[in-house]
Amino acid sequence: MPPLLSGLTLGLSLIVAIGPQNAFVLRQGLTRRYGLLAALVCSLADTLLMVVGVLGVGALLARSPALATLGTLAGAAFLGWYGWRSFQSARKPGTLQAGGQGAQTPGAVLATAAAFSFLNPHALLDTVVLIGGASAGLENTGRVAFLLGTILASWTWFFSLALLAGRLAPLMRSARAWQVLDVLVGLMMWGIAAGLLLGLRG
Repeated sequence: MPPLLSGLTLGLSLIVAIGPQNAFVLRQGLTRRYGLLAALVCSLADTLLMVVGVLGVGALLARSPALATLGTLAGAAFLGWYGWRSFQSARKPGTLQAGGQGAQTPGAVLATAAAFSFLNPHALLDTVVLIGGASAGLENTGRVAFLLGTILASWTWFFSLALLAGRLAPLMRSARAWQVLDVLVGLMMWGIAAGLLLGLRG
């Protein structure tokens, strides 16, 4: 799989999981109060964290073949576990609740979106550690393409939530929809993990 497509697939697989960022952006979109601002802040925050992950953590690992192999194996293992967790979630699907009034001022939107992005351990793990580790086995050009794919995934998803909130909300409140999504995410995670392991053999 080309690095750009691999990054896009991994980015989307990680970002569509139910989480505070998604709920906040969707809520702001539903209330028609600074939904695009919420999407912008979350996208910029994710971009910064992914740059640190790919060009920082990933580049550091890539300087040593042994560390690159270790990072790739760790990334594949984590993806395997994440995929398994997605399949387990499909057995007891959740829903994305976006009720409430949402933040009322631009400053409140900015602060809340930043907090959900930078103070969320899962977001930090996904963007810095997992995405950085997954890029460790790539050459410099491939790593940049992979990074662009993950960034594209983030911006596409958050702005889609903000712009299409009215249409997406009923679907995202459906347990069945999340069940199907969890299965697809699990399959994608395992597919990417297999690709990383096959790359070590190349």
